[in-house]
Amino acid sequence: MSSSTELSVQLITECKRSSNSGTLYKYNDNLVRQLSREIRVLDRDLTALLSSVSHLPANEIPHPELCALTMIQTTIERDKRCLLAYHQFRLSMLKDMYWAVGGALPHVLNDPDVRGKLSPHEVDFMREYARITMEYRSDLSDVVDITMGIITPPKDIHALVIVVRDCGVVTTELGAIDFQKGQRYLVRRADIEHLILQGYLEEV
Repeated sequence: MSSSTELSVQLITECKRSSNSGTLYKYNDNLVRQLSREIRVLDRDLTALLSSVSHLPANEIPHPELCALTMIQTTIERDKRCLLAYHQFRLSMLKDMYWAVGGALPHVLNDPDVRGKLSPHEVDFMREYARITMEYRSDLSDVVDITMGIITPPKDIHALVIVVRDCGVVTTELGAIDFQKGQRYLVRRADIEHLILQGYLEEV
């Protein structure tokens, strides 16, 4: 049992380090697999021990066997919680990254530094999360853009921005605008909020 305890502690410690540094670590596939195997071994041990005392009433199970059953079950439950906490923590970080760029999934997945740290299942999750978000967004498109930053309410519906990265032609309230690097524009904030979040424009 000490082996699985050490493995689960390593996972939680990794989450704490990642949280403190604000950095997403590479998915620890080896550690997750090891802990999953340990859980399966413990589950087999639990099943075998339960079988050996199944003929006895609950109040007649010998104390050593009862202690062993409790320890094994407690260890399994703790290890499962640690696995769930590890994955939930990582998915929360990925969702924060997604919203930080205004819901532009390619900006997350096309970043080699980020993509190299993800498991295939996390990539699948992000694609499905983005699909569901965009589906929900389309239902509210005539009311509000849920991918817009709302931490600090804007003081004006228009914004003066400078283009820091070429982003091509964008359709706005004023018509199609070709945002070229170095140029300044006064445009409706709702039309370009996502471009600010994605780093194409900066507000001046």
